[in-house]
Amino acid sequence: MNKVRPKKHLGQHFLRDEVIANRIVGGLTMHGAYNKVIEVGPGTGVLSKILLQDSRFTWWGMDVDSESIEYLRAHFPFHTDRIIEQDFLRVNLKEMFGGEKIAVIGNFPYNISSQILFKILEYRDYVTEMVGMFQKEVAMRVIAGPGGKVNGILSILCQAYFEIEYLFQVDEHVFDPPPKVKSSVIRFKRNSVKQLACDERKFFIVVKTAFNQRRKTLRNSLKSIQVPWDESEIGLLSGKRAEELRVEDFVQITLALQK
Repeated sequence: MNKVRPKKHLGQHFLRDEVIANRIVGGLTMHGAYNKVIEVGPGTGVLSKILLQDSRFTWWGMDVDSESIEYLRAHFPFHTDRIIEQDFLRVNLKEMFGGEKIAVIGNFPYNISSQILFKILEYRDYVTEMVGMFQKEVAMRVIAGPGGKVNGILSILCQAYFEIEYLFQVDEHVFDPPPKVKSSVIRFKRNSVKQLACDERKFFIVVKTAFNQRRKTLRNSLKSIQVPWDESEIGLLSGKRAEELRVEDFVQITLALQK
């Protein structure tokens, strides 16, 4: 099989530039001492070829596109047992890799990029590093700090558990077909937070509830979960909007709610 057709419904934009591919793979630092790297959506294997030459780890490729799977198995015949036709979003990574530390890499389909980030958050105890290509708008949202209009749910949740670095921008012409937007490569490294100082399930609820009505002050946006603003040290936060807060502020609100 010589060619894979990019499929719009799968959000496929195949990277053609090997220089960019080398830069993406070069973003892996082995943080967390993993020895397996899972490539999500290998497509035509431009990253796969470079990853397979790296002796630091074992490469695994996971794709939902049967045409890509057939192409990869034809071009990398000695690695077919690690070319998996499955949906990354539905896989139990703990069971598949026996609870080992892993890294995730990919030129991620833009239509599921947020879901991929939530998946990595879900498996944060196992994924110690991630290097990925995202639509630039999503990348900027993830690295945003307090005060910016793009600061949101993903910013807070990802920054609670990962150190995030913006690596570089990628222009449209290096893809087939070219997307209509700029792309950016970012890197996640699992931080030292084993567990937040508050109830993590309630923390997620507080963050999501606050940003669901982000134009309102927190006193109003969090009214449904009855935060005791006047009975604790967090009262000063009640007049702010969600986008103005740091991870630590949301932790303090959650602790006040627990009391």
